[in-house]
Amino acid sequence: MFLSFLDELRSAGIPASIKEHLVLLEALDRDVIERRPEEFYYLSRAIFVKDEGLLDRFDQVFAKVFKGIEGSYGTAEAELPEEWLRKVAELYLTPEQMEEIKSLGSWEEIMATLKKRLEEQQGRHQGGNKWIGTGGTSPFGNSGYNPEGVRIGGESRHKRAVKVWDKREFRNLDSTRELGTRNIKVALRRLRRFAREGAADELDIDATINGTARKGWLDVQMRPERHNAVKLLLFLDVGGSMDPYIKLCEELFSAATAEFKNLEFFYFHNCLYEGVWQDNRRRFAERTPTWDILHKYGHDYKLVFVGDAAMSPYEITHPGGSVEHHNDEPGYVWMQRITNTYPAAAWLNPTPEEHWGYSQSTRLIRELMNERMYPLTLDGLDDAMRTLSRKV
Repeated sequence: MFLSFLDELRSAGIPASIKEHLVLLEALDRDVIERRPEEFYYLSRAIFVKDEGLLDRFDQVFAKVFKGIEGSYGTAEAELPEEWLRKVAELYLTPEQMEEIKSLGSWEEIMATLKKRLEEQQGRHQGGNKWIGTGGTSPFGNSGYNPEGVRIGGESRHKRAVKVWDKREFRNLDSTRELGTRNIKVALRRLRRFAREGAADELDIDATINGTARKGWLDVQMRPERHNAVKLLLFLDVGGSMDPYIKLCEELFSAATAEFKNLEFFYFHNCLYEGVWQDNRRRFAERTPTWDILHKYGHDYKLVFVGDAAMSPYEITHPGGSVEHHNDEPGYVWMQRITNTYPAAAWLNPTPEEHWGYSQSTRLIRELMNERMYPLTLDGLDDAMRTLSRKV
């Protein structure tokens, strides 16, 4: 069984070597955990999962391989001994309730009854012993007790349902899914270069201990705060086809603001031209010339564009192609200028990667970015940060 577990992990894209497998076997041999499914789940997850983005995939593999294991980590069926169920049920249920449960019969009959009640029931139900809802002693529902039942939604209280229908705990951490602020911060940490600059306002514990030991009296040593010294220019496409991605861009902006001390951001629409802005409410009244950005910020800045690259090709290839103003120079000229000034550059695209080939403008932008366009998923953002970090 454990070897098939290893194979399934590898098939799901989770790096699992013989080394981790031997560590798991050694831990089990030395009884580092109690012999419970939940304990084994957490032990194996700690050994095999080295990246948060793989947590949900691990949960799915675990549920697939260890069928019959019941817990909050998956959706597998649990086959519990009939004698054990009967003894536990006698502790909680009256003889009348026990007779009602016995009358339901086999697992197939219970599932057939569940389907029928779902068809009959209208709206949410609380308590009772028949309808599906929360509380009560119905064989179906949540938060009630029945030794042989089905839990639908909510959180298991007794961990004894035969089948758990619920969301996985780490579902939103799958690396193939779109991002949330927490996941974005994890990926942005790939782009780090720590330095201590500025005022010495942080206690240096090691230096204080060493100085005190040498001098024989308390020698307090201070040091500048350690921070990420990477400098980042962030350009965000706004309006039009980017409207469906407003929430995602807000999360990215929030995470980048928290991660990078030296962050400068600007907005543009579709393609970069001679002007950008920092306030969308005054986008036409207060613009920053792109030339000023090229002259103000040094070549050591990292450059990140965020946009779907969906536009008319003329907006990139021709003067006057912009849909908002008359641009004297085509967009590709400005794109070449800025990528030549900042060689460490990447483009993050919220559109699914499988759709890029259908857009001529997307292909043009990819060429201008030297193919450094990445999908706005955890894997894509991680790849983009790795690309930028190679020039840190």
